Amino acid sequence: QVQLAESGGGSVQAGGSLTLYCAVSGYYSGMAWFRQGPGSEREGVASICAGAGDTFYSDSVKGRFTISQDNAKTTITLKMNNVKPEDADMYYCAARPRFSSCGSRWALPEFYSYWGQGTQVTVSS
Repeated sequence: QVQLAESGGGSVQAGGSLTLYCAVSGYYSGMAWFRQGPGSEREGVASICAGAGDTFYSDSVKGRFTISQDNAKTTITLKMNNVKPEDADMYYCAARPRFSSCGSRWALPEFYSYWGQGTQVTVSS
């Protein structure tokens, strides 16, 4: 069983930076950040594998967001730079179970078994 809790959301000005945190209890093979707006599908933003630390990003955030994990693998961080108005959404962290694959189809929410409650990001222009 994996428990996840997001924090760090809030309001940021366009062009500014914000860091999201996901506290992790339990073992995982891969972690990801997703975002979802009202009436929209959940979109994969970034993912990281527990083992080699391989990272993956959506085209919309590549070069602006950075996902990382601490050595103890208890905190997943999403550093958001040069934030744009279209980045405003509810952000969720998600985990794949231990011993499952990581990387392949990382952006598909159906491959994640555990989800946090989400943290809201708003962007002012």
